[in-house]
Amino acid sequence: MTNLTNFDIAVIGGGPGGYVAAIRAAQLGFKVAVVEKEHLGGICLNWGCIPTKALLRSAEMYQSIMHAQEYGLRVREVSFDLKAVVDRSRKVSAQLANGVKHLLKKNKIHIIDGKATISAAGKILVQSATTNLSIEAKHIIIATGARAKTLPHLKPDNRVIWTYKDAMLPTVLPKSLIIIGSGAIGIEFASFYNSFGCQVTVIEMQNKILPIEDEEISILAQKAFEKKGIKFYTASTVNELRSSENNVHAVVKTPTGEIKISADKAILAIGITPNIEDLGIEKLGIMLDRGHIKTDQWGKTNIDGIYAIGDVAGAPWLAHKASHEGIICIEKIANLKTVHPLDKTNIPGCTYSTPQIASIGQTEQALKAGGRSIKVGRFPFVGNGKAIALGEPEGLIKTIFDAKTGELLGAHMIGAEVTELIQGYTIARKLETTAQELIDTIFPHPTLSEMMHESVLDAYQRVIHF
Repeated sequence: MTNLTNFDIAVIGGGPGGYVAAIRAAQLGFKVAVVEKEHLGGICLNWGCIPTKALLRSAEMYQSIMHAQEYGLRVREVSFDLKAVVDRSRKVSAQLANGVKHLLKKNKIHIIDGKATISAAGKILVQSATTNLSIEAKHIIIATGARAKTLPHLKPDNRVIWTYKDAMLPTVLPKSLIIIGSGAIGIEFASFYNSFGCQVTVIEMQNKILPIEDEEISILAQKAFEKKGIKFYTASTVNELRSSENNVHAVVKTPTGEIKISADKAILAIGITPNIEDLGIEKLGIMLDRGHIKTDQWGKTNIDGIYAIGDVAGAPWLAHKASHEGIICIEKIANLKTVHPLDKTNIPGCTYSTPQIASIGQTEQALKAGGRSIKVGRFPFVGNGKAIALGEPEGLIKTIFDAKTGELLGAHMIGAEVTELIQGYTIARKLETTAQELIDTIFPHPTLSEMMHESVLDAYQRVIHF
């Protein structure tokens, strides 16, 4: 064993939780190290959030060009280069991953390449191809993320049965595709491949697609995707998935009976598994909760000096949640008086398909099930001048308020650019804004954001433009 280096804080994992925590720690004057075994930026920058959005942007552009005549434009011989589409997404990821490395160096954070094992409280063994390094840290933050979930009968072969990584690197566009799971990942891939002409079938075990979304939004989403040619089987399970030389075959149990579906490829999008193996967790006695590391509201585990943030610490499995948890964890370690626990109901969720879906807070179904007295407002895209001018008249913005206090309890959207619009309601919830304050707010015209205002007005029978 060579070298012994001491740090105030050591972060295991350089993804959106880990590198943000490290930078915030450095800003507060801590001596910080980040241990990363593969790629800075984690799954998000390299194989998740960023490259998928680059792929989806290419698909969106392609579809816009295909419908150019609707805007009075003439475009001839429209085609696409799949290799160039994939190459662009990889270049975008590489650019941002290099940016993370620059940010860490700028903040004088030590980057250690290798696989980390916590050998004891305050001690980490880092193993790489060339050396073993032992470091000490007063505080250790586990930010190792998660990977695609598999089941005994649903396993990728990386040939015709894909994980999300395989699905981001196609060399040939499949003519037909089965996607198992209709969460954000499954729906985004369905949207991407459908846009380029692939016949897509989505199988979902819950009784609606996008299971965590408001039911009304899920129904609208399914109708919009079906209009584009995507086929869905809900309340259905894949009992068997096998591959042949050039195809994949699924046996699916549906509410009306068992069916068999064949396609060129299949994508597994059935959830995630936290990366907890070989970290030394069992030896240290760190408690788990359904496979995730159990923490308190500050990210602290049951072992002093050891913390966990991001996907490895539980749902929701979102990059922005991981980053915020990292900041909270560090600021609590620094004993800042301004730090507050994370309110998970204030975490927005986004799906970057076409159409986009975005939400925050509670659904109408959950609130009614809890006996809450509510007011619900809705406003359709077809009533908005900017949406019509953009050629995007399909969509809905839905807002939910407490009937007595006017508290904004939830907002749910489907349509163009709603992943950008949702932040307005996110800020409103953080500031504990009431319906009256939103009603009194002036929204610029003509903008899509005016629909947010109209949806609030509708909840109180004051809608103007519909």
